[in-house]
Amino acid sequence: MKNEGRDISIALRGSFSAAGSVLKKVGILVGKFFYKYRFLWMRIGIALVTLMLAMFLSFLLLELMPADSVDQMAIKLATERRIPFEEARELAISILGYDPDESVFEKFGSYVSNLFRGNLGVSIVNPTINVNSVIAKTLPWTLFISTVSLIISFGLGTLIGAFMAWKRGKAGDAMLTSYIVVSSAIPDYIFAVIILYLFAYQLEWFPQMGAYSIEYEIGFNAEFIGSCIYHAILPIFANVFIQTAGWALLMRGSSVAVMGEDYIWAARTRGVPQRTIIRKYMRKNAILPLIASLALSFAGLFGGSTLMESIFNYPGLGQAFSLYIAQRDYFMIVGILFFESAILVIANLIADSMYSIIDPRIRRSE
Repeated sequence: MKNEGRDISIALRGSFSAAGSVLKKVGILVGKFFYKYRFLWMRIGIALVTLMLAMFLSFLLLELMPADSVDQMAIKLATERRIPFEEARELAISILGYDPDESVFEKFGSYVSNLFRGNLGVSIVNPTINVNSVIAKTLPWTLFISTVSLIISFGLGTLIGAFMAWKRGKAGDAMLTSYIVVSSAIPDYIFAVIILYLFAYQLEWFPQMGAYSIEYEIGFNAEFIGSCIYHAILPIFANVFIQTAGWALLMRGSSVAVMGEDYIWAARTRGVPQRTIIRKYMRKNAILPLIASLALSFAGLFGGSTLMESIFNYPGLGQAFSLYIAQRDYFMIVGILFFESAILVIANLIADSMYSIIDPRIRRSE
């Protein structure tokens, strides 16, 4: 019996020792993983703090709104449903998730709780509408014209910028610089009004408003898709004309900096063709600093262009936002602003992380 007990004890000690060794190795691997990607954890922490700050500022905006906003909604509900004002007020507070009579801490707790449940806000003017439904309805149209505009303008801008850097000081550079100066000096809404008046009202080549023609059935069919593209041409053209200049200018500056690198001079000395130098050496490296700007620009698409969409009467998120500003629908305004802020923070986190992964020099500097 003693021998059996001793054998069991030895076996248990061996098992614990093996388990401890495995846990130690796992701990070392986890530690190496966290240390290797420490730049990522730091950025995630900064993003979380920024989101909390955006949440606090959104709540502060609600606190600064007129105190009678809830009462206005209660009066409307009492009139529509023919119920007493006190009952209507309780109903308004329940719908909005905001009680002006509570303390600041209670109101902030309710606001944060609503955000975590996905409730970004309810309209005071029309309680049947909330921020979530408006985003779901209008965001696809905004993303359609904005994404196409961004892809085209980024592609053209980087090509133009690289060409300007390579032909620096020559006639081509001077001509394109003039285009950049002119397009940068014209406000986007002024240019939008000009092309809308010229091509839609005078020449009548394009529609004056809307995202599609009502004569076509909504769905994945050639007629409807063609109508959507036809209605989006003017907004996309206006965005591309203005945005291309900015990308070209950024790319030119980045390309000029890259052209001073030793490997460019070495490639020239070896007789490497100019097209190869531009495509494989200069443009490839010059475009890296633009990645963060591209990600932030893409995040900005989610907010839409308020003036552009309003001018073209395009049913995107920007036009909806301008409508709620005109109606002083504070809960909808704050909800859309917080949505845009959250998207910007997330996009900035992704851009920084991608840039650090693509360019190891960023990680080493941290």
